[in-house]
Amino acid sequence: MEERILGRTGRPVSVVGLGTWQLGADWGDVSESDARAVLEASAEAGVTFYDTADVYGDGRSERIVGAFVADHADAGFTVATKMGRRQEQVPENYNPDNFRAWIDRSRANLGTDRLDLVQLHCPPSATIDDDATYDALDALVGDGSIAAYGVSVETCDQALSAIARPGVASIQIILNAFRLKPLDRVLPAALEAGVGIIVRVPLASGLLSGKYSASTTFAEDDHRNYNRDGSAFDVGETFAGVPWEDGLAAASTFGELVDGLPGEVTAAQAAIAWCWQQPGVSTVIPGARNPEQARANAAAGEVAPLGAAFEAGVRELYDERLRPLVHDRW
Repeated sequence: MEERILGRTGRPVSVVGLGTWQLGADWGDVSESDARAVLEASAEAGVTFYDTADVYGDGRSERIVGAFVADHADAGFTVATKMGRRQEQVPENYNPDNFRAWIDRSRANLGTDRLDLVQLHCPPSATIDDDATYDALDALVGDGSIAAYGVSVETCDQALSAIARPGVASIQIILNAFRLKPLDRVLPAALEAGVGIIVRVPLASGLLSGKYSASTTFAEDDHRNYNRDGSAFDVGETFAGVPWEDGLAAASTFGELVDGLPGEVTAAQAAIAWCWQQPGVSTVIPGARNPEQARANAAAGEVAPLGAAFEAGVRELYDERLRPLVHDRW
């Protein structure tokens, strides 16, 4: 699989990584053995970048990933974690003392003295705009606790604010065929500044896989059930903020675009490939609940260029049916 340098970290990472929210078992049961099988399958398929967070399973995901990486010490993996959502997301909680406590907990969970990359986990805009935030993060780099830091954001304006900071190594943002706004300014700005782009929610919570229908249901503890209205966290994290019925219809049209591609490419693979083939993207982090899904997602990192006609079709779908629903919100 192709590798790219992850912005100012200077580290090479696979263009398709693995997101590990689901391995925390926050939305559906995943045993530790099943989680380990997913990680092993992804590594065998060429994945070298793993994204986790201190809040995923209240540290469970970090611990599982840390044990896996320890068993592959010479594999050259990069692990990114996130911090800041174990407490209320208000500016006053983003202070040096809390940063130190959060970092030390993640270091213990991951079993390492220095974290490869720590991202603020969708903090308030005021925190992203505050000089003191970066002073505190720079101090953690200076004392060797973290190698680099980035910001996971909800909006394009937040991304642009963080990209302007000289110490920010990476931005994590939602980008997929249903959310094109980052293409306008965020990706060009990141490319110019040498900041890495980590793409999350590439499948719009599974909608772009083409496997859902009007009769699909989700477990009570699955965010695709309880967060459709944004009552638990930003609604953009669930189906990329696209209403369920609109998303189903748009996914059908996306599937028709995929049907026109040469070779055997699934809708999910085309959706992931579309993301990493955008200029400025460093890596894409789909999740996986089983080894088969992990291998299929990783195979998207070897999909040939999707081409101008496919790109035009995605843009037409977005402009005609999705732009009014999501473009001005994030």
